[in-house]
Amino acid sequence: MQITKQVKAPRKQRKQLFTAPAHQRHKLMAAPLAPDLIASKGVKALPVRKGDTIRVMRGDHKGFEGKISRVDLKNYHVYVEGLTREKVDGTTIFVSIHPSKIMIKTLNLDDKWRKAVVERKQALRKKEVKKVSKKAVAKEEKPVEKAAKAVEAKRKLPATKIKQERPAEAKVKAPPKIKAEKPAEEKAAPVEVAKPKVVTKLPEEVEKEKKPVRKRVKAAATKKPAAAPVESKEEKAAIEVQKVVKKPRAPVKKTTVKKTPAKSKTKAEKEGGT
Repeated sequence: MQITKQVKAPRKQRKQLFTAPAHQRHKLMAAPLAPDLIASKGVKALPVRKGDTIRVMRGDHKGFEGKISRVDLKNYHVYVEGLTREKVDGTTIFVSIHPSKIMIKTLNLDDKWRKAVVERKQALRKKEVKKVSKKAVAKEEKPVEKAAKAVEAKRKLPATKIKQERPAEAKVKAPPKIKAEKPAEEKAAPVEVAKPKVVTKLPEEVEKEKKPVRKRVKAAATKKPAAAPVESKEEKAAIEVQKVVKKPRAPVKKTTVKKTPAKSKTKAEKEGGT
């Protein structure tokens, strides 16, 4: 199964490990190189091969060094010469180690294909170092050097883009106009706002003002109602006449008379009448 895109689901990652083809398994068996090899070869990591000397960096056998005797691509393990253990029945077997736990001390370059891989990676490494160095130099440039470069760039511009400055003699500023000030008499005097006078009274005066007010209120409350004016006999008679005239007449009740129906004459009365 060829890996086409990166997968994040753990079950899919395990499936890709177990179903990976040989050329991808070879890349998954890569291990980091020692600092000396990185400096000399310019490569950080390479797939392990039979004949490489390695050093165990983690686990129960940390610090053990030896040559690789066998590479197991099926189970992703490496077997080292001298790294063995005894079973319960007394037999000795090689201990398997994952390539992520080891560091390559020396490379086996007997294969011409492996030499070509190392040379190709060296060329890529040099290009990356050059790019990084250029960026570092650009950051370390002093502000004086930047200003000098800017001046040189301006000089290279065509004459049409450079503004022609006039000589200093031509630039003569006109004297500023002096505004005629009005005489002091014409200037309106500031209007003074009359502040309200605050009259302070002594406590004795305040008490004197309050006392007559209380007396007047009491006198008004105790006053008796004024007596009604006395009327003469003639005035009383005229008032009584007016009352009589103004009195409305009582409504007259209509009496309804019930009519009794006339009695029919008997035969004897009719004959006697005739």
